[in-house]
Amino acid sequence: MDFTDVSLTALRVLRAVAEQGTFTAAAASLGYTQSAVSRQIAAIERAAGTELLERRRDGARLTAAGRVVMRRATVVLDEIAATARELSGLPEQTGTVRLGWVPSVGPVLLPQALTALRASNPGLEVVGREGGTPALVRALRAGSLDLALLGSEPPFRAPDTESPPLALQTLAERPLRLAVPATHPLARGEYVDVADLRGQRWIAGSTSGEDRLMGVWPGLDERPEIAHVARDWLAKLHLVAAGFGLTTIPASLVAAAPPGVRVLPVRGGPQEQRRLVLARLPAPPSPAVTRVAAVLRATALDASTPRLSP
Repeated sequence: MDFTDVSLTALRVLRAVAEQGTFTAAAASLGYTQSAVSRQIAAIERAAGTELLERRRDGARLTAAGRVVMRRATVVLDEIAATARELSGLPEQTGTVRLGWVPSVGPVLLPQALTALRASNPGLEVVGREGGTPALVRALRAGSLDLALLGSEPPFRAPDTESPPLALQTLAERPLRLAVPATHPLARGEYVDVADLRGQRWIAGSTSGEDRLMGVWPGLDERPEIAHVARDWLAKLHLVAAGFGLTTIPASLVAAAPPGVRVLPVRGGPQEQRRLVLARLPAPPSPAVTRVAAVLRATALDASTPRLSP
């Protein structure tokens, strides 16, 4: 089979598997059966004469040949989408940057950056989505995103081990904070001692596709009592405001804390730092990507130290 006979459907399926990380998730995102996805991948691999995906226990990853195909396929699929827009009478989208972000960035920093970008570059459009770090990294590798805002915690390893390494830039590094109900005894002081966190009830949150719980202060020497589990940051903070428990909060979200919540530093034990990292593929970025990255950096740098007690 000649590779020039590969269908657009097969290219879309390959991109979906690369982005979602598994055949099952790709099938769900496309509305296909898993067997249909498998058939499309088998067809495109026959045409390529080599494996394009490495099947692993933790999912599927692009091989070196798969990255070559994916890089070219992304261009083809984007051109087809642009042609469809033009034929339908819609204006061509020029200067579009595809951005991904972790949930903690969405409520405060992202709107500020997009507002600044609209003022300084009104002809530039940013589209994208929220996701967990593994999903965003896969989307970068698959060519579905140009930039991604990722969270990182000690020991601050690279977000994946694929080659070539992603280009990473730390935009901010701040200590993790604690959100407590305003009526809680711990809210009376200007900080919380780590020893006083024993025996507390916690509002935890599992991030997309990850089993581990977020929201409990790291390193507690006891099995935490989890009162509620919620993925949405604002839901967790409103549960805190209602007095149902404590939760951790990154500094970037302090401004989003609702009334009834005090956000305080924790003293004692190891310093719990959190980084906001801007990631992209190592190839030279387009001028539009460079402009968006510059505004994201400026927004993160210009953000004043948040007020700890609303």
